[in-house]
Amino acid sequence: MKKLYVILLAAGVTALVAQNENHDLGFTDTPILPGLPWHVHDPNRPHPPVVTPSDVPGGAPSDAIVLFDGKDLSAWEAHHSSITRAGGTGAAEWKVQDGYAEVVPGTGDIVTKEKFGDIQLHVEWASPGEATGNSQGRGNSGVILMSRFEVQVLDAYNNPTYADGQTGAIYGQWPPLANVARKPGEWQTYDIVFEAPKFAGETLESPAYITAFWNGVMIHNHKASMGPMVYRQVAHYSPMPAEDSLLLQNHNDKVRYRNIWVRRLSGYDQPEKK
Repeated sequence: MKKLYVILLAAGVTALVAQNENHDLGFTDTPILPGLPWHVHDPNRPHPPVVTPSDVPGGAPSDAIVLFDGKDLSAWEAHHSSITRAGGTGAAEWKVQDGYAEVVPGTGDIVTKEKFGDIQLHVEWASPGEATGNSQGRGNSGVILMSRFEVQVLDAYNNPTYADGQTGAIYGQWPPLANVARKPGEWQTYDIVFEAPKFAGETLESPAYITAFWNGVMIHNHKASMGPMVYRQVAHYSPMPAEDSLLLQNHNDKVRYRNIWVRRLSGYDQPEKK
């Protein structure tokens, strides 16, 4: 009888504790999520870091790495190669004035001193206000991730060209889902989520993926790149570093850039065992 009393007393204490437990932060008596070490609504699951947004639309949040704030190109260096592999060769020579950096023909591309893999990128750009030339000869530049994967910059306003080379294209591979061009000279925005390719030794395990918005409109939805940008050929992969420089292309057109920042993407919610 005494043993039964102890069991009932313990059960009552357990029920009382459960009744008084604060479930605002979660539960520990729920099922385990498939493939993860956490319960449904687990109070011990890591919480996301607090990031303070900018006070202005398009501004850098608190955890961003600001690459160009309109003042100088100290985060960049010159790269004198038209077909893109990172490796600076001196100070960036593009012209900085009125809060933007403008391509100076003949000075080469510019690359970031810091190298990146998976990132969120924000960049604003404008083609020359006076529309001269046509097709690829009108406001041509490029945002080239890891100095290999190009999202095309071009004046696409009433300017026909080949679809996989128009503004917003993953160059030579995938046209954008829409042409969202503003008029020549007007500022435009790219917001890009880039996942770097993953290799196991010399074997490609996962290609690069690009999600992109142009002037707020989605133009690529987790699109797999066929490989580093190449002109008039089929792209393919070969081993590459896990991180490399962001490159802005000098195609000898006076394209302008401003407000460039990135966020490194590393998941806070990794399935580590408790």
